[in-house]
Amino acid sequence: MKKEIELVIPPQFLNDYAYHKKLAAHKLNVNELEISAVRIIRRSVDARSRNPVFRAKAIVYINEKPEDFFSPVKILPVESDKKVLIVGMGPAGMFAALKLLELGIKPIIFERGKDVRARRKDLKAIQQSGEVNPDSNYCFGEGGAGTYSDGKLYTRSTKRGDVNRILNILVQHGSPQEIMIDAHPHIGSNILPQVVQEIRKTILDCGGEIHFESRVTDFIIKGKKITGLVVNGEKEFEGDSVILATGHSARDIYYLLDKHKIKIEAKPFAMGVRIEHPQKLIDEIQYHSNERNPNLPASSYSLTCQVDDRGVYSFCMCPGGIIIPASTEPGELVLNGMSVSRRDSQFANSGLVVSVDEKDWNNYNSHGVFAGLEFQKEVEKSAFEAGGKTQRAPAQRITDFVNKKISSSLPKSSYIPGTISSPIHEILPKKISGGLRSSLLIFEKKMRGYLTEEAQILAAETRTSSPVRIPRDNESLMHIEIEGLFPCGEGAGYAGGIISAAIDGERSAEAIRKFLNLR
Repeated sequence: MKKEIELVIPPQFLNDYAYHKKLAAHKLNVNELEISAVRIIRRSVDARSRNPVFRAKAIVYINEKPEDFFSPVKILPVESDKKVLIVGMGPAGMFAALKLLELGIKPIIFERGKDVRARRKDLKAIQQSGEVNPDSNYCFGEGGAGTYSDGKLYTRSTKRGDVNRILNILVQHGSPQEIMIDAHPHIGSNILPQVVQEIRKTILDCGGEIHFESRVTDFIIKGKKITGLVVNGEKEFEGDSVILATGHSARDIYYLLDKHKIKIEAKPFAMGVRIEHPQKLIDEIQYHSNERNPNLPASSYSLTCQVDDRGVYSFCMCPGGIIIPASTEPGELVLNGMSVSRRDSQFANSGLVVSVDEKDWNNYNSHGVFAGLEFQKEVEKSAFEAGGKTQRAPAQRITDFVNKKISSSLPKSSYIPGTISSPIHEILPKKISGGLRSSLLIFEKKMRGYLTEEAQILAAETRTSSPVRIPRDNESLMHIEIEGLFPCGEGAGYAGGIISAAIDGERSAEAIRKFLNLR
């Protein structure tokens, strides 16, 4: 017999199995000796009271052997005459490839960047000397933007696909099993590269192909059907269909689509700053204590409000993390956040962004569908120039930002290229700057101590999502005009994070099976 129950576990007993068993026996009014196992299937931190606890959902096995914790997905080698070309090896591309293999279809991936190991040299170059490789950076390369940024797996996209299946596959390839039970699972940029390498091995062992340093430079289109790709300006590859899984920063793909008169459209997105606090301060606010129990994770937050009919919200919060340069071209400055699995940095950072739409880029309308993209580029260029035309980041204490005052000094920051005191209230467009200033006053009321001179903002956080959408049919998932072209993931405007992008990649693979009339 098995029973599902809820347990309230103090942090000091989080890993005390005997305590869990005792709690379960008391709750079910059974003898402890009758309990074969207590398996926690979901857990989250509840910090609403002055003494934070873990709330856990558990399955208690009474005189019964427990079931396997997770179910590996069986992927077998394929020998298929059907080939699908995949542009991009981020989460959408990788999981599309795995699903295609599972369906007996051969995937061929083209990734403009390098493999995870070779990519490290380029990340070191941008951190230490400000040298940006436009094909290999924090956004481009094996595993996509998530590999060396953070690895957060929380998603609200549960209606689009099976989240547990995606988590199962990640565990199967080396992720810790804790991601299966945590309410806000996280892998960390120290573990993700190995997971990505294992996924690569599965794809290759089962008959797929992967081509690194292979930038797609043209499409081969006959009539209204895509039949192949041109790579690195010379080599042609033919396929039965094409999946576009390029991520939100592959602007050249948008320009290429426009060149072929393939329909794309502008879409709203959000821009702002990275805000950085001492992690200890966030812990004190969230856990109501000067000392955090070692079993409690570095605390996070999620904040949102409306200012003048615009959404302002925290985004991609990295507790115990650092801020990184995510620029993809020389002459721009883009910031993001990352953390390793331990989340043990002394800093907490988050995107703090304001929603923008067509009314914000009226001055760029001469660029047509790229008006929002040009607006985004202009903000990145302004941040770059304010940072001395380097990857140093313009920075300002948030108390000074609210008061429109240049900071005479700056707190210590996790940002390795360095910071320079700058009037961010003047660098950012007025609507964004004004929205951020108002939001900080509102967020201080929600989190007392959030608005402090110990915190600072760094500019600019601009790549929250793509400023362009590649329209597709809701049922077939194929582009509304081009037969055989399947846009998916963040770059196409249909996902926002590792899990949702992976789910969208799998959905695209299933759609291709139907398109090719395969069982």
